[in-house]
Amino acid sequence: MTTAFPEWFYPGPPGGWTADMLDHLPPDAPTHVELIDGGLIMMSPQTMFHMLVLRLLERELRPPDHLVVIREMTVTLGLRQRPEPDIMLVKTAAAQQIGLTTFKPADVHLVVEVVSEESRDRDRTTKPSKYASAGIKHFWRVELEDDRPVAYTFELEPAVKAYLPTGIHRGRLRTDIGFPVDVDLDVDKVRR
Repeated sequence: MTTAFPEWFYPGPPGGWTADMLDHLPPDAPTHVELIDGGLIMMSPQTMFHMLVLRLLERELRPPDHLVVIREMTVTLGLRQRPEPDIMLVKTAAAQQIGLTTFKPADVHLVVEVVSEESRDRDRTTKPSKYASAGIKHFWRVELEDDRPVAYTFELEPAVKAYLPTGIHRGRLRTDIGFPVDVDLDVDKVRR
């Protein structure tokens, strides 16, 4: 079964899509669209695993007052880069504008990607490279392993703008990202 793209989508604007264009997509555009290398990426339907991990992290992350948990909003990394991480920790001051649609990398402390089948390559390779190049200090990737989440945590090495692994977490995510983090990764506790 094939579905035709709407007329506005194809072939796209001359020179490709830019970050500011995401705020002006037509009303019939999908709710969650991100921009990677000037191309629009439509999000596939969310799995139960994905939804439960997002719910768990949103509830269990306890940042200090100067940071706030943000879910499914974009960060503008450059002219043709505006990905939508699943979870971010951003500066509380940056999140005060009610009409805000995207954040600056300087305001983002942590990005989290929950890997799905269709996003595996982007979440493992493309996005971490772009987040690191933009100077975002912490990156987590959460994957499904034996019906349970496993969290891979990384910290930016600023001299080379690349992420270095800080841990692989099964069952419990304990780390320090400028404040201590201790999250029970049992998604069953957030099913209701």
